[in-house]
Amino acid sequence: MKTLPISRYRFFQKLQPLTLLKKITGKSVTGCLQVFSTSGSWSIYVDEGKLIYASYSEKMFEPLYRNLQRLSQQISTLPDGIKDQLRAIFETGIENQAIPNPDYLAICWLVNQKYISSSQAAMLIEQLALEVIESFLNLEEGSYEFIPESFLDDMPKFCHLNLRLLVERCLTPQNEAVYRQTSPSYQSHTSQFFQINELQTKAKTTPKLPKIHGSKPAAYSINTNAHRGQQIIQPPADRKIYTILCIDDSPTVLNAIKTYLDEQTFSVIGVTDSLKALMQIIRIKPDIILLDISMPNFDGYELCSLLRKHSYFKNTPVIMVSEKVGFLDRAKAKMVRASGYLTKPFKQGDLLKVIFQHIV
Repeated sequence: MKTLPISRYRFFQKLQPLTLLKKITGKSVTGCLQVFSTSGSWSIYVDEGKLIYASYSEKMFEPLYRNLQRLSQQISTLPDGIKDQLRAIFETGIENQAIPNPDYLAICWLVNQKYISSSQAAMLIEQLALEVIESFLNLEEGSYEFIPESFLDDMPKFCHLNLRLLVERCLTPQNEAVYRQTSPSYQSHTSQFFQINELQTKAKTTPKLPKIHGSKPAAYSINTNAHRGQQIIQPPADRKIYTILCIDDSPTVLNAIKTYLDEQTFSVIGVTDSLKALMQIIRIKPDIILLDISMPNFDGYELCSLLRKHSYFKNTPVIMVSEKVGFLDRAKAKMVRASGYLTKPFKQGDLLKVIFQHIV
């Protein structure tokens, strides 16, 4: 699919939703299809032609809350106040521009906190995708672009859904009749879409997940039909509180990090001295270390290098934090085996994204 910047579109054009979906079902296609209209925007993420998530900008959290409410009737691990908790962490606190899909981060958090299992997350994503695709099929005008690199690249993948089957489920006889009336291109493109793209469901595999120091990651199922006709297994009720050690000589930065991270999920410890920080790390054994590069005594590179020589901390996620964004700085971070890089000034969404890449 040809990628065109949105700035190239002076006016919306006629769209053929089935044709757009057909173009992203090839095995070599990975990225995000973004479609914009006067009513909102759609984001459809695919991995090798299989759908891994879909959302509609104007109804991002509403469908999530509604489907979670349905799921709560089947499992006992979702507390009554989960909607308010998600809203406080992911909806209210994050600016819209900070992160493309905070709703997906919310699902990752639910799995990480063991409120739902990975297979239940797959069920949830499937139901959300059906709603998004159904609304997308009725779109007549808009503009679009395909982005090969997407926000979900470094995030856990809970399922790989067959896009053709999703479209078939949306076009049930009742929905199909409506779609025939609203879309003149229906007949010419439906048969072409289904004939050309006879996709086979992926074999059952377990995607590689980022390692969490001191705990084992869950196995994420991609078998989207496994739940039909089976009883849902309740996940364990115990939930981990992650210890985040922040090393920065600026108390303002440390306070901002504490404000950004929910205390029900993270225990944040701030240290302004790199020498004292080394002793704190050995004593506390944190799950993640946020390390400012420009520190007196030991700079961030030196401290990270020392930690990697210690057998216990060789795999602990260490995120380098700095105002420097040059290639040389990133190369140095890679040389000392830092796990990631966070550029100042950062927003809450930036911080949550880099942390979730290493704890989920």
